[in-house]
Amino acid sequence: MTVDAQQPIAPEGTGAVAIGTPLPRIDALAKVTGTARYAAEHGAADLLHGVVVNTVVARGRIRSIDTQAALALEGVVEVITHLNRPKMRSMDLFYKDMTAPAGSPFKPLHDDEIHYSGQPVALVVATTLEVARYAAMLVRIEVESRPHETNLLAHRDRAKTPSRLKAGYSPPPKPRGDAESAWQAAPVTVDAEYYAGVEHHNPMEMHASTVIYGEDGHLTIHDKTQGSQNSRWLVSRAFGLPERKVTVKNAFVGGAFGSGLRPQYNLLLATMAALHLKRSVRVVLTRQQMFTFGHRPETWQRVRLAADATGRLTAVMHEAIAETSRREDYVEVVVNWSGQLYACDNVKLDYQLVELDQYSPIDMRAPGAAHGVHALEVAMDELAHAAGLDPLALRLRNYAERDSAKDLPFSTKALRQCYDQAARRFGWERRPLAPRQMREGHEWVGWGMATGTWDAMQMFARARATLDEEGRLVVESAATDIGTGTYTAMAQIAAASMGLPLEHVTFRLGDSTLPVAPIEGGSSHVSTVGSAVHGVCEKLRKSLWKRAKQHVPGFDGARYADLEFRSGQIVHLPSGATVPVTQLLRESAGGRLEDKYLLLPNMLKQKKYIRAVHSAVFVEVRVDEALGTVRVTRVVSAVAAGRIINPVTARSQIIGGVVWGIGQALHEETLSDHALGRFMNHSLGEYHIASNADVPEVDVLFVEEDDRIVSRMGAKGVGEIGIVGVAAAISNAVFHATGKRVRSTPMTPDKVMAREMG
Repeated sequence: MTVDAQQPIAPEGTGAVAIGTPLPRIDALAKVTGTARYAAEHGAADLLHGVVVNTVVARGRIRSIDTQAALALEGVVEVITHLNRPKMRSMDLFYKDMTAPAGSPFKPLHDDEIHYSGQPVALVVATTLEVARYAAMLVRIEVESRPHETNLLAHRDRAKTPSRLKAGYSPPPKPRGDAESAWQAAPVTVDAEYYAGVEHHNPMEMHASTVIYGEDGHLTIHDKTQGSQNSRWLVSRAFGLPERKVTVKNAFVGGAFGSGLRPQYNLLLATMAALHLKRSVRVVLTRQQMFTFGHRPETWQRVRLAADATGRLTAVMHEAIAETSRREDYVEVVVNWSGQLYACDNVKLDYQLVELDQYSPIDMRAPGAAHGVHALEVAMDELAHAAGLDPLALRLRNYAERDSAKDLPFSTKALRQCYDQAARRFGWERRPLAPRQMREGHEWVGWGMATGTWDAMQMFARARATLDEEGRLVVESAATDIGTGTYTAMAQIAAASMGLPLEHVTFRLGDSTLPVAPIEGGSSHVSTVGSAVHGVCEKLRKSLWKRAKQHVPGFDGARYADLEFRSGQIVHLPSGATVPVTQLLRESAGGRLEDKYLLLPNMLKQKKYIRAVHSAVFVEVRVDEALGTVRVTRVVSAVAAGRIINPVTARSQIIGGVVWGIGQALHEETLSDHALGRFMNHSLGEYHIASNADVPEVDVLFVEEDDRIVSRMGAKGVGEIGIVGVAAAISNAVFHATGKRVRSTPMTPDKVMAREMG
């Protein structure tokens, strides 16, 4: 079989499928055979290579740029700086992509101002990558340094309430009740501070853009992005180009985790060079340069909880201070979860920002929740210990049947079932209540648990479908597959809806010219694009039904509700009459049927509910106090996320989230030298991530749930929920093993060995 790397299809013999059928990825063959091409793997005649020159100064102004030595090298075509770049628009409005926070977006090579360490200040363009890299080393940048501030903890005193918000951000709700008085009067209280350092995304595929310059000036851009139409939007607006002159493609993306939500500077630099030289240009960031744009923000939190003698919450107070840049107010939903996850009448929440001389932070898997739920869930474990209660019993005692802040019901909430099924699978009933009770050899053994939650979102999208006389269905939408299984899930939804074998269905994505789709992020693609796919297939079904009534004996007067589409046939259930779809198309539709569908969320209905996914995470750790090492040896994660389209790809998403949660808990942090104002461990050799040896077998349970409020198929998303609560469960397990509470992540050996924890 010939594989079209841009349109993966299932292998022959896959057969009929249904929603919930476990299937391998249909793009797997293209990926393992190397026929899948990524942003930096698309060629062009006379392709030029661009290499970025970055500054190490954290704040200042460029005095001079000496490019003579670089330009003297054979093969160097140009060195582009703010002094000779092509004409671009200057207003901030034209640089705002679809996910930009409020403020002034960073504009590469715009002027001589230096805003952060690692800022790109020049692009060397040459005929080969090797020459361009060497020439970049010869560019001399003289910068007038200015005082900088990069230390969040040293500048918490100037934290401010965000005044410039981004779409989708919900500020903390107003206080309810009197949390301060309730906390003062309670017999059991917790007052603790939590800290999380900077994390960087580090997907396998580095950010890259290949801009192919056409004879008519049309730009075909292969970009590593989570939204092809978002990248096209930015390029066309920043350079004043009509959208018809720009096509962005991202058929395959080698991981992104939020780093591709906003177009990165490689896109604008590659486009600059292509327009300036009227040549095709590729710009690929190095692994070190992957640390020179946004990251998960450094965050400080304080959580105060109070409970009565029975363990019922009487007060919840949660405040957070996070970093942002001088230019933009990057915001996350950090503290709101504390007012939603548990029932409490007295709640006070606060969220503030400190402007630093850094690049604006960007979304990273479960932005806000990864930090905010972590602090809440560790504080709940502390409260359980102070009250002498089992941590699971405390959570069940304070289970929220409704969202107290908005006094709304949940669209669906099977969190109780998550607790029950995960606890039984883990064997939680055998857990000793007191810490330091289990030991094997030289290691203390601890069991911890935590709750996870994330929003169940739906946006708007379009889908187009074409069914031909051979029974082949092509469905199209400008969606993205960042490794989540979009190709497979969408083809599966279409095949199940139309009653076709999976190998007869092709789902096309990753092209800005396709019907509009949102950026893939926030665990919303299945509920959004999947609903659009389901909707357009339903329109095809109804068209076939109308034709069958007119042209097929036994179908006249048939009701749509009495039909079933299976095995490429339409079946009238009451009479048993059948007609092959291919025959009906040839006889009544000219051999072809095409339709399109616009998915608009039913906001009037959805706003009456809180839409969320939930999870319960149970973890076992083994701790060597003498060395400070922590090993995660068991993980059980039970997830309630609506109907699961494909358990294979969904399970992979949860496992990936758990792995990253282990990294958050024990390994990942980008460290700064604040005297220099720069990140120091900017490579995979020094930025530690969880490896195979750090990850045990992960037991994933999907709890039965069907949410028709969130989506027409009853499905929610699973991309984010896998990480939420994992680091907290590990932290709580470390306490149960050792009796020591570590309140900052990552929990490195020096912290675990420390006598005084905090």
